Amino acid sequence: MKKTQDILTNTDPAIVSETALKVLHQIALAWGLSEREELELLGESGNSDSGLSDECLERISCIFGVYKSLRIFFPTEQQANSWIKKPNREFDGRTALSVLIDDPLTVRRYLDGQLA
Repeated sequence: MKKTQDILTNTDPAIVSETALKVLHQIALAWGLSEREELELLGESGNSDSGLSDECLERISCIFGVYKSLRIFFPTEQQANSWIKKPNREFDGRTALSVLIDDPLTVRRYLDGQLA
């Protein structure tokens, strides 16, 4: 329990970045993303010596929220995971993944609105 508390309360940017990337990787695996798609989700903001940029961490935070919302919205894990790659009329026929790559907040807001 102590280790979990340390991770949750640690503000060392390198540890926060490492943890965020590990969780993002698990989400990418669940969604069946390629390595390239996973990297595209991070955007162009990249890393610094002290960890991920604030913009990159914000993108990852949005992706975490999308993942959580999908788990709430769909009755099965398979449905939640497959939704991300299906064309969606709310995104003009684009997949949620392509919108996430361009602007994760758009998908997050859409799902938040669906759950409200």
